[in-house]
Formats: sequence, structure tokens, C-alpha cells
Amino acid sequence: MTGEVVALPNIQADRLQFIQTEKPRSHPPSKSLVFGHTFTDHMLRIPWSSLEGWGTPEIGPYGPLSLEPSCTVLHYAQTIFEGIKAYRDEHGKVTLFRPDMNMKRMNTSAARVALPTFDSDALLQLIKKLIHIERDWIPREPGHSLYIRPTMIGTQKFIGIAPPSEALLFVICSPVGPYYPDGFKPIALYGTTDYIRAAPGGTGAYKLGVNYAPAVMPQKEAAKLGYTQNLWLHGPEHYLTEVGTMNMFVVLKKGDAFELVTPPLDGMILPGVTRDSVLSLARDHVAGTYKLPNLPDNLIVSERPITMKEVQEAEASGNLVELFGSGTAAIISPVNRIGYLGKDVHIPTGEDGMGTVSRPIWTELVGRQMGSIPSEWSVPVTA
Repeated sequence: MTGEVVALPNIQADRLQFIQTEKPRSHPPSKSLVFGHTFTDHMLRIPWSSLEGWGTPEIGPYGPLSLEPSCTVLHYAQTIFEGIKAYRDEHGKVTLFRPDMNMKRMNTSAARVALPTFDSDALLQLIKKLIHIERDWIPREPGHSLYIRPTMIGTQKFIGIAPPSEALLFVICSPVGPYYPDGFKPIALYGTTDYIRAAPGGTGAYKLGVNYAPAVMPQKEAAKLGYTQNLWLHGPEHYLTEVGTMNMFVVLKKGDAFELVTPPLDGMILPGVTRDSVLSLARDHVAGTYKLPNLPDNLIVSERPITMKEVQEAEASGNLVELFGSGTAAIISPVNRIGYLGKDVHIPTGEDGMGTVSRPIWTELVGRQMGSIPSEWSVPVTA
């Protein structure tokens, strides 16, 4: 029959092949772990082609990829990725934190750069199998976890701008320690007016490799000036968008209330899993459906634009309560000052570096991630 559309295979978890490494490595001491430097023995690979769809999933030894020099990922940055953490509780149970949101965002990112989309449930099932195999790599010390990095790249051998006809999805794992091993250390931001991270209609709302390399040079310039990260501003009004590679929150005093402000998902802001978790916890607290200990009851939750002028005015009037970033790696990262147009805006922090709103939300998030607080956000991998 002419014109008949043949459905190509999606990811099929039941076709998984496992090749065990012949050279297992010893696990390094947990205190020696540096984020993103140590990797486990195995990885997951799933090939894709426009003619055959998704191929046979394989978990095999961690090792180099074989790529042609003409692969599209090397020339046109056809690559996306995600960041997920697996946690082990005190009873040995291993869980993932809201992985369904990562799968949804990865599919959205793939579609944005014309990479193939996939069955989220099937990929998550395979990731769980990989974690189960590598479960002994998860450190047992409090605050430690296994960082999981799903990645997809265009592998077609072709120098030309077009949707790739071949791709590879792979997943690697890395044991990591707590982001702040010696307690919270508030960071200093540089509000750059020379560069922007994203623009309306661009790719800021997607987790693409191409979004990150251009941020390295402005980050180096901020470091030379004595600041830890960039605060990405946008437009002549200098709207606050993101903090380094994290979403951003500001807490303002509004009469007798506290307003928790974060920029809206307007196409420039990455829809972070931790961002959504912070907002959900705050809104449940306000609604009374789930109260967080020590979080103020008089809380207003706002997704709205906010400018540096508003932040400066809040500092001058004493109404600037705190500012913090949120992300998978740090969870909550408090900020104590912003360099802006030659002057520093100073932001209050508590004795432990946290603030009135961020501290109880961080406590709840960590409790849910580590299993001490039961939650539907915690997805079991092993019993």
C-alpha cells in the first residue's frame, strides 16, 4: 500500500542486554569524591536511526565512545542531557527524586533540536536497572548520592545542518558527596550587563549542551572580579533570570508578609525540577495542605518578573530578606551579595548561611530525597 506510515520501534526495556565488566574498579573513599570526576563500572547505551528506530539497549562497561570526526554533535552541538540523583536511605533503600520530570524535560529538549523523542517510562526502567547494577557505588554516608547523567547526541556522519538520521542515547553514573561538605557557604554573584544567557524564542528553556559552553568565559571574568557565579540579567530593565546554572529565588518583605519571587517560565528560564519542588512546597504550605515546620505562614508565592532596580530598592528599604539559587547539585545555594554596576548589593543570610524561607524548604527537600520524610516524589529503585 502506498502512503502507509510504518511505526518505528521505540525504546524496549525488555530487550536489554547486559555485558558485565571484566575489570571492576575499587570504590574511592567517600571523602575524596569531587563532583563529576569519578564514574561507575557500567553505562547504558541505546542507538537510534531514522530507518530502524530505537535499537537494542545495552548496559556494558563504562568506556570511550567511537565517533566519526564528521558526527553532527561535534560540529553543530546536537546534544542534550539531564541530571538526576539516586539516594540510599539508612535502611539501604535506593530511590530517585522526581525522575518523571527529568524524562519529560529531556523529551522536550530532544524535540527542540530535532533529536529523536522516546518512551519516558521505558528509559526510566532501564536507568533503574543501571542503578541497581551500580548500587554499591552509592556512598552510605549522609548527604551522599549517585549522580546520573542521561545524554543524547547526534551521531550521523554528515557535515550539514539537518535533523540527524542517527543518534545515541547513553547514561553514565558518578558517586558524589554533599555540595557543601563543611556547611553552607553563601556565594557572591556578579550581575553581568555585557552578556545574556538566553533570549525570548531561543533555547534557554531547554537543557542543551549549547547553552553551557558560552557561559564559561563570563564565569571566568566574574571570578577575576571576586565573584563566585554570574547573575544573568536580561533587557535594558536588567530582569533577573538565572544564577549561574541554577534557577533563582528572591524573598522580599511585603508589609507583614514574605513574598517568594522567581522569574516565570517565559521561554528563557529552564523548568528546573528543584525549582518546581520549591514552588510546590511553598504553595502547599500556604494552602495548608502540607505545613512545613518553621516556614512563615504569611507567605506569598509569585512567579513574576523582577528587576535589579527592585532588588536595590528592597535592600535600601530593608525589605530584602534573602536570595538563593536552586538546582540538582546544590539543592539550595544562598547568596550574600551581588556586584552590580560597580557597587555591591548586600543580602542578609542566617548564622548557618541559610535564610527564613530557604532553610525550612531545604530541610524538607533533603528529607524527602534521603528518605527520612516519606513522599510520592521519592521513586524506589531497590528495596
